[in-house]
Amino acid sequence: MALVANARMYSATAAARADWKTLLAWVLARAELGWELIDHDAPAPLSALWAREDLGLAMMCGLPFSQRAPRPTLIAAPVPSPARYHGRPVYFTDIVVRADAPYQRLEDTFGGVVGYTLADSMSGGVALANHLAPYRQARGKRLYRKAVGNLIHARGVIEALAAGTIDVGPLDSYYHDLLRHNEPAFAQQVRTVASTEARPIPPLVATAALKPGELARLREALQASTTAPELRGVTERLLLAAFATPDRGDYDVLAQIARSHLPNFEEL
Repeated sequence: MALVANARMYSATAAARADWKTLLAWVLARAELGWELIDHDAPAPLSALWAREDLGLAMMCGLPFSQRAPRPTLIAAPVPSPARYHGRPVYFTDIVVRADAPYQRLEDTFGGVVGYTLADSMSGGVALANHLAPYRQARGKRLYRKAVGNLIHARGVIEALAAGTIDVGPLDSYYHDLLRHNEPAFAQQVRTVASTEARPIPPLVATAALKPGELARLREALQASTTAPELRGVTERLLLAAFATPDRGDYDVLAQIARSHLPNFEEL
């Protein structure tokens, strides 16, 4: 079976998409793997990409990674360069409002309209519901008068906020930082009022069985990519400090959160 590679998940802008393709092509060449680098652009669902059995190197949300059986092979995880990541392969969910909105705290948004990307997305749905659950329990009634879903990705959340369709919504922090770095005018339409605690960042995985030596070559090539002089501009634009190799058990907490009794968005 011919394997494929893809980096759709953090292709936050057209430039980021091109840079990820450049980086992955370099990695495959260094690892001596003649796999095809495929596109899977929005609005095609990421779940369809992750369901494939021929992924040799693809970014996958940590939640489906933790839930899939058999679990994919964890190859590596990006370490974002901004200071708030402290050199760790983690990310947050930034909870944002429109830049000119009157809200100063998350609590100020209660009574308004909450948006989310997909109910089964960690950063765009589950992490937000988990963060809001204690507020919902303490309040004893709904936090928001309405929920708007199926915004697909962080760009959809920002567009909905700018249009006034929603009052508050979640952004994957690494995706958010890539937007702020590479497309600041678009990102400046929103501002952050709260962030969730750090969670393991979506990793690069393989759903297909790798041949002996392929995993080691991929990990070496990914690590080398962040110090290669010819990729310096690419990694700087991608805010990419390094690739780490976390334990796959680090992601178990995500499945545990999803299994807990979280309020659905129609109850928030």
